Amino acid sequence: MRWHTISVTILCLLQWKSNGELTRPRREGDTRVVQLSLQRSKVQDPVARDRQRIMRRSGTVQAELDNLRTLYFFNASLGNPPQELRLHLDTGSSDLWVNTAGSSFCKSSNEACDVSGTYTANSSSTYEYINSRFNISYVDGSSAQGDYATDSFRFGDISIDDFQFGIGYKSSSQQGILGIGYPENEVQVARSGERPYENLPTRLLADKHIGTNAYSIWLDDINSTTGSLLFGGVDKSQYRGNLVTVPVQKVGSSYREFFITMTGLDAGSKSIANDMALAVLLDTGSSLTYLPNDLATSVYQAVNATWFERSQLAIIPCDQALSDDSITFHFSKPASISVQLRELVLPVVSANGRSPKLDDGRRACLFGIFPSGKGARVLGDTFLRSAYVVYDIANNEVSLAQSNFDAKPSGSNVVEIGAGKNQLPDATVAPTPVAAKSGLPVSGGAATSSPLKWKHLGLTFILMLVSSASKGF
Repeated sequence: MRWHTISVTILCLLQWKSNGELTRPRREGDTRVVQLSLQRSKVQDPVARDRQRIMRRSGTVQAELDNLRTLYFFNASLGNPPQELRLHLDTGSSDLWVNTAGSSFCKSSNEACDVSGTYTANSSSTYEYINSRFNISYVDGSSAQGDYATDSFRFGDISIDDFQFGIGYKSSSQQGILGIGYPENEVQVARSGERPYENLPTRLLADKHIGTNAYSIWLDDINSTTGSLLFGGVDKSQYRGNLVTVPVQKVGSSYREFFITMTGLDAGSKSIANDMALAVLLDTGSSLTYLPNDLATSVYQAVNATWFERSQLAIIPCDQALSDDSITFHFSKPASISVQLRELVLPVVSANGRSPKLDDGRRACLFGIFPSGKGARVLGDTFLRSAYVVYDIANNEVSLAQSNFDAKPSGSNVVEIGAGKNQLPDATVAPTPVAAKSGLPVSGGAATSSPLKWKHLGLTFILMLVSSASKGF
């Protein structure tokens, strides 16, 4: 593989470490790897976050990167002197967005934004105002508005001057977001029809920190405190077998989001669907996986889960986590990802620490696949934990392999992705890719009825679940 021609190539590796400290990796040749620790924080009510915070996918910014067990975040800073932030990564949006201490949400409670941090423009000597057209609309009617600005952005050993981001003076979320999707999905593009600016992946390429606009994500299993995001490269120790490359599907006439074609679904040895050509969205910012109603119902029947219409919850006996069964998602051959059932069984507890019970006395857990209704079909964190995914914006491709849950930092094998086509190490290109025939948004964003309206809502889910447990949910 040909290395980037600049004298020093930087692969930006954001890797999870439980101590949350920045470490210096080894150097090989003229390649420098910047390793930044990510941390993992439990959320109290993640499903509700999904229900409240998802915005219209017409170019507006999503809220948080979390799954049913945790929030995924890393530390960064904006401004001079640096103002420390805890940011959530999101492949489904494309803007960096932060709260200001005086925002409507942060002022609603003395500690509402203490953990995630806030940004004060007047406290930075390098702040520059752009305009006041940063505007996020949510399906539930809530919104966030504020300014676009530029300032110095730092994470790990990387420092980027004049980096564009949004400031939320009115908001409904305490979490800062770092969207790393297609520039065409930026707020100013879809809302105002402006040209895209250089968001983080694009800027890292422009500043010659990476050789191509691509990154890989490994979330590891449901109980792990490890995972990584690697800009410009892959870690071959974090997946099994070879990566399989499939094309991203266009939304209208352009590439905006990471839709790929799902062709089949198995539950254990039983085929639930085949010969499909369904567009599904890979979205790390969505806690759950959302499938067409009929597919979700078939999965429930196969794994002994139940959908409760009144409470809009999928419930499964917690002891199903002991099963060796798996759900297999098929894409353009030979791409497929198997998700073990234990990765889909999500424990919940009440405020007093008790677990809700089913009528037969068994503990009740949440099941990580929900029906999508009329909205977009989404493969969220309950799927993505089992997959190693390469998001190749430069070539409009996604590559998938089975996650290696046994990967250790000491055994990492980071390889740069070269510029151009077919530069991904040890990847097999799907020889006969299937084009999606259904499931794509009608216009530039997903339908406003998307199940992602469940995304990032600070749910009263635990209270709902406990109070409903004795009433058949």
